[in-house]
Amino acid sequence: MSEPLDLSAFVQPLEEGASRIEFAVEGVEDAAAIRAIEGALDGLAGLTRARVNFTEKRLTVEWAGAFVPALVVERLAARGFRVHPFAPRTREEDVEAAQARWLLRCLAVAAFAAMNVMLLSVSVWAGNVSDITPETRDFFHWLSALIVLPACAFAGQPFFRSAIAALGRRRLNMDVPISLGVLLALAMSVFETARHAEHAYFDSAVMLLTFLLAGRYLDQAMRRRTRSYAANLSALRAPTAARVEPDGSLVPVPAAALRPGDVVLVRPGERAPVDGVVAEGSSEIDLSLVTGETAPVPVAPGGEIYAGALNYGGTLRVRASSAGGDALIDEIERLLDGAMTQKSAYVRLADRAARLYAPLVHATAALTALGWLAFGASLHFALITAIAVLIITCPCALALAVPAVQVVAAGALLRAQVVLNAGDAIERLAEADVVVFDKTGTLTLPDLGVEVEAGTAPELVACAARLALASRHPLAAALARLSPEGAPFAQAEEIAGAGVRAVVGGREALLGSPAFCGLEALALAAGRAHPLDSLIAFRRGEEAAIFRIRQKLRPDAAAALARLRALGLDIVVASGDREAAVAACARELGVEDWRAGLRPGGKLDLLAALKAQGRKPLMVGDGMNDAPALAAAHASLSPVAASGLAQAAADALFLGDRLEPVVAAVEISRRARRLMRQNLVFAVAYNMIAVPVAVAGLATPLVAAAAMSGSSIVVTLNALRARTRGGEPRQGAAAPRARLNEAMQS
Repeated sequence: MSEPLDLSAFVQPLEEGASRIEFAVEGVEDAAAIRAIEGALDGLAGLTRARVNFTEKRLTVEWAGAFVPALVVERLAARGFRVHPFAPRTREEDVEAAQARWLLRCLAVAAFAAMNVMLLSVSVWAGNVSDITPETRDFFHWLSALIVLPACAFAGQPFFRSAIAALGRRRLNMDVPISLGVLLALAMSVFETARHAEHAYFDSAVMLLTFLLAGRYLDQAMRRRTRSYAANLSALRAPTAARVEPDGSLVPVPAAALRPGDVVLVRPGERAPVDGVVAEGSSEIDLSLVTGETAPVPVAPGGEIYAGALNYGGTLRVRASSAGGDALIDEIERLLDGAMTQKSAYVRLADRAARLYAPLVHATAALTALGWLAFGASLHFALITAIAVLIITCPCALALAVPAVQVVAAGALLRAQVVLNAGDAIERLAEADVVVFDKTGTLTLPDLGVEVEAGTAPELVACAARLALASRHPLAAALARLSPEGAPFAQAEEIAGAGVRAVVGGREALLGSPAFCGLEALALAAGRAHPLDSLIAFRRGEEAAIFRIRQKLRPDAAAALARLRALGLDIVVASGDREAAVAACARELGVEDWRAGLRPGGKLDLLAALKAQGRKPLMVGDGMNDAPALAAAHASLSPVAASGLAQAAADALFLGDRLEPVVAAVEISRRARRLMRQNLVFAVAYNMIAVPVAVAGLATPLVAAAAMSGSSIVVTLNALRARTRGGEPRQGAAAPRARLNEAMQS
């Protein structure tokens, strides 16, 4: 009998006894799917609201009184839709969502007013060159004021509040000249209308606000969409788990309550609640949530599984290796949030320029007014020209030029299975001209099988395998699968670039390179017999053993390196492995420049030599011994399954068993850098042209508003081009659902 699905941890209380729960939804591709989902929930008693957000792929359900939210999951599953409870929004997310709704309301008000006022303005412009009477013109102007003044008072709040806050801190930001330009344009328009003048500028003020609000809303929407992509990933985890007790009984517990070492049962059609190792059972699982690969992956005892992996076939017992917020998906979300809050060099440059630009705008407008007055112009003309300068020189395009590209590029990288770990990673990845690859665990994947020399005592193998549990090196991880124990020896210490040391039964035990264990001669003999295998040595007192681990290249290693060469990057393989193994790998990949037997210091020397030649190396590595090189390189990438130290040192992490994300990181970063530069050049060129035109009195406030707003829209739309990289879309996205349906029906 299955346990009831308890979703109480995801329910958010509302006012007057109502409640709400959010679900991440799979398979929402068009309006028909939205209608099908919402229609399927219409008949549920107690439900007051069920709405699907197409952009974020979220379903929000609200009810009053008694209601079991698990019914939503069951009802939609019966119709072929998979939904997963989404964690309650944080206060920051609620504030951000409310801000987006507020900006949208302001934009709607400004746009509605602008459309109506432009109809009146066109009539006045046409009448001024034909036969409009002064009384009719005044009526149209006052009617425009009646529409625009309240509309601007409401729609201009985002800028007015920001400007007041900045002035309260005795600072200037780009919202100060915007607010000043709008208010001056409105005041001048009222004054001109009262004087029965031919021209008023109500249309200029409201058009300016409309375009600026459109740009600001678009910028925030891009940021929220990038964050929601990662948030939806974390939502696809099982909220509860069936923990296997020592007596074999099953106890349903929240997934957040699991601890390393706990054993959980994962049935067909369920998602793994934790990262762990399969203890019993075999099946095929969908790891696309973590790796991006849609093809089912077979797993057996000893195989790794990640939180969110979908089980297609057999029942699995999984021993948790990390839980309680330490799962791989949690780390991905933390990395993305961190990267989104950091600022790149281009962003800092644009920010400084925008801060300096605000006082310059005010000074230019003031000097323009004084200059025209000095040359005998009327006060009216001088003020109108100063307003036009104030509007046209607003640094909005400059301030949006880089951040907009960075946000879009971060989302594109995430979709390409690359998670940024540094704010300036995009620029440095784009500048790389040579890629230095570690071999073991980076270019290659360890085979699940470990070859043990004949005559090696099983107890010695078990001791070595348990010692391997203390290491994150790929070779050690392969050996660790042979350990009957779930925890490493106490006080085991990993030494970067060498191996692991511990005291076992009063004797020192060493596991790692043959040199570290003092077994070079034994390893030399094994290497002659098996030149393509990697070797890991073990010594405990006088007892010794050599383990051979077969390695295979990552599935697309040769193709990925060929594409990197096509992008103009040189390839270097730098490994601590034996010369024969590294030579065979380099030969298969067509790499001529390779180094073997390198310790961490040797990789640092290699990077230093490349930098001395004026090169900008991109280091791709995964082990603890690669961490110094990852930190020292111009840019660095590490597999997401790498050691914690390597992850911390890398500028970005890539997911999955393929090297395609490395190529994507370079392609998307180069495109983003190109777009950043284009936006900066456009913003500077726009001001170099627009400012003299406005100062010369050749631009009315309406023309200035259209020009400035248009420049902001141009840089934002140009930033959206960072979503693509020119490659072919991945195929096979529908395969997992078909396999799951087959498994559930069998």
